[in-house]
Amino acid sequence: MRKFTLLILFCLGTFFTLTAQQIQVLDAVSGEPVASVAIYNKDKQKSVITDFDGKASLEKFGNTERIYFQSFAFNTIKTTRQQVIAGGSIVKLKPNSEAMNPVVLSVSKFQQRQQDIPQSIVSTSKKEILFQNPQTSADLLQQTGQVYVQKSQQGGGSPLIRGFSTNRLLLTVDGVRMNTAIFRGGNLQNIISIDPLSVERTEVILGPGSVVYGSDAIGGVMNFFTLSPQFSDEGESFNGNSILRYSTANNEKTGHVDFNYGTTNFASTTSISINSFDDLKMGSHGPDDYLREQYAARRNGEDVVLQNDDPEVQVPTGFDQINLLQKFSYKPSMNWKFDLGLIYTATSDYSRYDALDRFRESGNPRNSEWHYGPQKWLMLNAKAQHRGNGKWYDKVIITQAFQRFDESRNVRDFQSPDLFENDEQVDAWSTAIDFERRNREDNILFYGAEYVHNKVKSTGSIFDIETGEREDAATRYPDGSTWQSLAAYISYQWKVASNFTIQSGARYNHIWLDATFDNTFFNFPFETATVNTGALTGGLGATYLPDPTLELRANLSTAFRAPNIDDIGKIFDPSPETVIVPNPDIESEYSYNAEVGFKKRITSDLTIDVAGYYTILNDALVARDFTLNGEDMIVYQGELSQVQAIQNAETSKVYGVEIGLDYKISDRFKLYGHYTWLDGKQEEEDGSEVAVRHVAPAFGDAHLVYNQGKLKLDAFTLFNGQFDFDELAPEQQDRDYLYAIDENGNPFSPSWYTINLRSQYQFTDSLSGIATLENITDQRYRTYSSGIAAAGRNLILALNYSF
Repeated sequence: MRKFTLLILFCLGTFFTLTAQQIQVLDAVSGEPVASVAIYNKDKQKSVITDFDGKASLEKFGNTERIYFQSFAFNTIKTTRQQVIAGGSIVKLKPNSEAMNPVVLSVSKFQQRQQDIPQSIVSTSKKEILFQNPQTSADLLQQTGQVYVQKSQQGGGSPLIRGFSTNRLLLTVDGVRMNTAIFRGGNLQNIISIDPLSVERTEVILGPGSVVYGSDAIGGVMNFFTLSPQFSDEGESFNGNSILRYSTANNEKTGHVDFNYGTTNFASTTSISINSFDDLKMGSHGPDDYLREQYAARRNGEDVVLQNDDPEVQVPTGFDQINLLQKFSYKPSMNWKFDLGLIYTATSDYSRYDALDRFRESGNPRNSEWHYGPQKWLMLNAKAQHRGNGKWYDKVIITQAFQRFDESRNVRDFQSPDLFENDEQVDAWSTAIDFERRNREDNILFYGAEYVHNKVKSTGSIFDIETGEREDAATRYPDGSTWQSLAAYISYQWKVASNFTIQSGARYNHIWLDATFDNTFFNFPFETATVNTGALTGGLGATYLPDPTLELRANLSTAFRAPNIDDIGKIFDPSPETVIVPNPDIESEYSYNAEVGFKKRITSDLTIDVAGYYTILNDALVARDFTLNGEDMIVYQGELSQVQAIQNAETSKVYGVEIGLDYKISDRFKLYGHYTWLDGKQEEEDGSEVAVRHVAPAFGDAHLVYNQGKLKLDAFTLFNGQFDFDELAPEQQDRDYLYAIDENGNPFSPSWYTINLRSQYQFTDSLSGIATLENITDQRYRTYSSGIAAAGRNLILALNYSF
């Protein structure tokens, strides 16, 4: 009996000893287990590798023997077995953000090394965002040097990526699509609803992303990841940041605060930003065509034209905005994590400046009022994450989201009492389930499904500002219309060899649209419009590293965009004397994309990155002349207008080259920059070819950065090529109010550049200051297709305090 007892005690002791030596390695930022971590001693005579759950045994190492933990994209640490066990048998590795191949989330919704992805990805970290200090998320994307941004008003910003814009680009926040049934083909300002000061990271996919994201991801995908609640390893923790900022060009006043509370299994983060922008002042050196000489105003009950005291001030362009974010995270065990998030943003009224800068032949303004009502966005987002046993998945994420979008347009002609008001509300529900399964160390299967439901509420009225009477008017969209999407996808990353990776994928998407038209104000030759269509898209790409200094990549993919309610059912005037009417007889557009690229580390300090692409868009949805009941001219909002409708064109072709350079001059100096050239042609009905509207001129940036201790300086330039009149798309040639006028009296988009200096100084561990002088030479310019001139010389001052 005594021998049996000793045997039991020995077995138990051995079991507890081995258990105590079992450790787990986690990502210090995400809290996720890190697989394939190499653990070894100093002379590398002993080593082990962590499994899929980040676990390994340290039994072969001595208690005080120095051991190292090393993994790609993480900082290597050294410790002892004794110290690890004393710390709860948990080792946390910090991601190495300076690694040549960082980890990205956007392509598959799970972590992947960028070197394994055959597409071009543009990433911006929280640290970079704070240094760049953008006023809006549109400015944040523009400062990457690889995304072009158009603006029709200060409260806006419409990204252009690889010749595509608005509803041919997908916008996501925390993995949830913002694109709705009324995202339009014209320029879109929804991106300003995202507060850049609450963004933890951005990732922009340059090129199609339909396999994972579905309809609309033709030209690219813009992913914004907002602040995540941070857990605490040692009891309770509370920390945060506050920012105050002022800009001279628009008298900007911004206040921001975010704070985080964390325990071992519960965390909460809160973010609040308040912005106030006055009218924007343009530069002094450039085309006089952009000056604001006169503007309409209401005085003593009538509309009058006033002379602008300072023609460089663009009246009216000011607006205010508030941004709120609240997130909770609960982690009951290592295998489960639950997240709940709320985001709410709202603007004040803000004017569409380019519409107010149009004049009739009489010299009077076309409009006394043209403003968007408050743009509001609410998102509720719930996520559940679970780590499985590897049979069906290693990780699954279930996402349920609800969004409500509110927007309105308010238009009144000069000296008319009738204010035309259109109000829209979209309720968007989405459910997604995404799986990750690692077959072997570097082979990964991604698959999932998604359902999206949009319902549109649209109202129209005419308000008499003199009598206060209101009457019904035509709605912009069919009221009560719905748009639904159901999809399933699968993607596989195959590590053929240590230096050769293939990624393939396919997605089937089915779309339903139902709309009923009101014939009260227009005698439409139809009562309903329906869409019941499906699309199969796919992609195949590869990355190859023939040596540690060279990375080659190639990618073939397809993408699509199904007609939405904006395409089929809207009624609006895109430009003077033109009206778009509904057209239920349109079909989906499809793209075929080829991309090749390479990244070469020429020396240990010099790296160059080049990508070339060619995209064909078939059955492109474009606005063309149309007839309604046999009439090509109708009266809309009191004006005789040419009838147009969204229709399927023939083919568009867009192609381009993107070049990036990164050169470490010394430990203190770094030089980097980007250059993008692109072109595109669209085939017309008569067989002729014209320019594609959203193809931007060549553009880029160049930065010389000095970083030493507490001081960081960035001297940089932004530059933009020229579009002559014959290089503009036909619809742009008719919009002379957007452009400068050449010697022949034709509109054109001039080239421009700015010289800028940004500085950051760390006064203490908690307090830092940022001072930026933009457009030092005070250039007067507009980005291509924009209706508002950019800021002139602009001093930006900001204080950032961490607590």
